[in-house]
Amino acid sequence: MSPRLDASPTPIATSTPPPDQLDHPIDALDLIEGLPEIPPYDEIGPVDARALSKTLFERLESLEEGTHEFAYVRNTLVELNLALVKFAASRFRSRSEPMEDIIQVGTIGLIKAIDRFELSRGVEFPTFAMPTIIGEIKRFFRDTSWSVRVPRRLQELRLDLAKAGDELAQQLDRAPTVAELAERLGLTNEEVVEGMAASNAYTASSLDAQPEEDDSEGALADRIGYEDHGLEGIEYIESLKPLIAELPPRDRKILSLRFVANMTQSEIGEELGISQMHVSRLLSRTLGRLRKGLTLEE
Repeated sequence: MSPRLDASPTPIATSTPPPDQLDHPIDALDLIEGLPEIPPYDEIGPVDARALSKTLFERLESLEEGTHEFAYVRNTLVELNLALVKFAASRFRSRSEPMEDIIQVGTIGLIKAIDRFELSRGVEFPTFAMPTIIGEIKRFFRDTSWSVRVPRRLQELRLDLAKAGDELAQQLDRAPTVAELAERLGLTNEEVVEGMAASNAYTASSLDAQPEEDDSEGALADRIGYEDHGLEGIEYIESLKPLIAELPPRDRKILSLRFVANMTQSEIGEELGISQMHVSRLLSRTLGRLRKGLTLEE
């Protein structure tokens, strides 16, 4: 949502000549006396916009906040300096967020800069406003654009790594190594690796996202492993092997017929020539012995 500017004037053409034809900067005090309209903002050049902004700030200091006059002058300052927002936003054009959203956030930073600016500091307004505008945009990316919440230290490290990576890639004509990035930023290799890992949290892909046209693999969900419940018994099987090897031959035979051949106790009895009850007792005794052996090993 665009930041709301109360009492925003609708610029209309006037008899005032275009700013680039003026021999001196526009006299803002004359233009806003009685709150008449000023020339369209897109017809005011950078030099005249800066001079007009300075005069408007002088006028703003003499007005009471909350009045119609105060809102008119404040909104005019916002309109005159939107070029600063667009310039700052252009630095983030490679991001995935729409440029319109970035400009809206930057405009909030511009409004904050206008509210905090004091002519008595002797600083030009663009110099004062640009860090506030850029800071607001960076805060927007830090707070809303990460798929997974990570510490601010890692968020800032990601930006430093991206900047250093671009600079080194241009110098070396190849992607920089972890050691080269660490040397450039004065960090350890471990810290660089940590920052790279944190970068993976910046964007997320849907499990159903389709691969690129030249990718022979399926969707991400098709490439994710599944839990193999059969792995749970491997440790027990390896522990049972020496215990089973110590059993008498007949007990090993009964275990094999029961749990490998999946024969019933009656079928095992017929196979060995003993009763089903005898098979049951032998099987129970053998299982108890194995269970005790596993417990002692633990």
